Amino acid sequence: MLHINDLTYRVQGEALFENATVAVNKGERVGLVGHNGSGKTTLLRLISGDIHPDGGSFMLPRNLRVGGVAQDAPSGPESLIDRVLAADRERLALLVEAQTATDGHRIAEIHDRLVTIEADSAPARAARILAGLGFNEAAQQRACGELSGGWRMRVALAALLFSAPDLMLLDEPTNHLDLEASLWLESYLKSYPGTLLLVSHDRGLLNRAVDKIIHLEARKLVLYNGNYDSFERIRRERQALQVAMQAKQQTQRRHIQSFVDRFRFKASKARQAQSRIKALERMEPIASVVEARTVSFHFPEPGRLSPPILTLDEAAVGYGDGPPILRDLNLRLDMDDRVALLGANGNGKSTLTKLLARRLTPMGGRMVKSSKLKIGYFAQDQAEELDLTATPLAHLKRLSPMEPEQRLRSHLGRFGFGEGRAEVKVGKLSGGEKARLLFSLMSRDSPHMLLLDEPTNHLDIDARQALIQALCEFEGAVVLVSHDPHLVQLVADRLWLVADGTATPYDGDMDDYSKLLMEQRRAERSHQRPERGKNEGAVSKKDKRRATAQARAAVADLHKSAKSAEKLLERLGREMASLESKLADPEIYDGPTAKLQAQQLKHADLKARIAAAEESWLEAQAALDNA
Repeated sequence: MLHINDLTYRVQGEALFENATVAVNKGERVGLVGHNGSGKTTLLRLISGDIHPDGGSFMLPRNLRVGGVAQDAPSGPESLIDRVLAADRERLALLVEAQTATDGHRIAEIHDRLVTIEADSAPARAARILAGLGFNEAAQQRACGELSGGWRMRVALAALLFSAPDLMLLDEPTNHLDLEASLWLESYLKSYPGTLLLVSHDRGLLNRAVDKIIHLEARKLVLYNGNYDSFERIRRERQALQVAMQAKQQTQRRHIQSFVDRFRFKASKARQAQSRIKALERMEPIASVVEARTVSFHFPEPGRLSPPILTLDEAAVGYGDGPPILRDLNLRLDMDDRVALLGANGNGKSTLTKLLARRLTPMGGRMVKSSKLKIGYFAQDQAEELDLTATPLAHLKRLSPMEPEQRLRSHLGRFGFGEGRAEVKVGKLSGGEKARLLFSLMSRDSPHMLLLDEPTNHLDIDARQALIQALCEFEGAVVLVSHDPHLVQLVADRLWLVADGTATPYDGDMDDYSKLLMEQRRAERSHQRPERGKNEGAVSKKDKRRATAQARAAVADLHKSAKSAEKLLERLGREMASLESKLADPEIYDGPTAKLQAQQLKHADLKARIAAAEESWLEAQAALDNA
């Protein structure tokens, strides 16, 4: 369907693609991946014809409909639903022509075509797409110009999905979506009947919505079958094989060269030496595996505080003199908590985060915190407050003027700002680098609790993975709001649902939450609300608080058991990785047999201990899940 042949494209004289070739078949869903700056967005623009290559060609079937999200967000007085319906240009043109056509034969053709494209069901389809992206029935009648930029980009995405092009080009479609809309989009794309090219840093989306991966690396396009996890595994295996082949070739070259050096001037061996010289010349060198520079960062370890570090008791919060956004908040946080906030945009997730960050004060009830509690707060809009003319080092000096410069540089280094990048003006940093600068600024005082509101919007997959690892290693509490299900699943062990004007612990995992969303949407479509328990509200607030406190105490003990088992499992895993690295070294097999046997016995013992630790962790986790 799509053939890219010997593509070459240069930016300011530097090749972004060079003789790159790949083919995408009809109906395939393909993810485009590569480090920031590798050319993913540029490739989509080349395919759509917005820019033209310096060499090579694109082969597409004639009359193929190619669609992508418009760069300009829709605005003006047109309603959301009308804007989405207008994306089907054929339907719109036929409806307009039907009002003026006078020829009976043509009128029949128009109506026959309208039936074929199911024009009568178009409004319902458009409404379902808008609802999936977070617009209720009332919102769908609003004018596009009334919405903020992020919400208008959702309308542009809805219009593209409704138009259903033969080849759909999507560039980071979840950037403007909350978790609920991201889950809906993932489900929609999994069953998309056309061909899909998707640029995304959302690992979950790349695992569940695509069946092939094109990797942009070293100015080439390499196609891998399977989802993102399969791509990573296959690529690691290829790299390992390449390293092994290179090592074998170097051994062969040394052996041949040794013979040549030894016998090239000896008459009886001269012919054999010359033969080996020619063999060396014919031997095609195997390239070394060059890993792309990866980002890693680390949050400083906080001091320990006695639990709880923060509690909310019948608290309410809002803005100014208006009514509370959230009320009846009865929540607790301990040092080892990992909490993700769930709920649709506008329900109050960011409001609750600001309350925990002390950017807002309770309008009622109480918030009690440890006197020594230090909080690190990350919000994406903080990037707009950065001084574009200052360097990362200058930003840190302003906040900590008494700290030695070397200590400040060391802290920046935790987040990927080496000596070179620490003194680059913020205006020249990428979006991902600005996000990492915010991480370094928020954690300069070694906070006990991290509050993260959409921390991954500008991070690529490697940086997101580094963030996940840093959060899992962090010894304090974490509260996060994110549209990235992969981040939520790997970091959070507790979920709070922000809905109906309050926030409560959610008894379930992300799969359960996805099912809940689907049920709610079905109920909304049929104008039914989920039934509430008959005795809801019958329990007094005092009894509810007592029961909640007892449940927290029981859960805290289970958390400790699970955490202890998890730490043991992590330590044994590190030991196993170190041992397997030693066993993978060919030199160990040339050494003493006794040493090799000792390492193999240790490997078997570690394997048994890991199995026992896993069993302990599973038992603790099962008890925690049933608590």
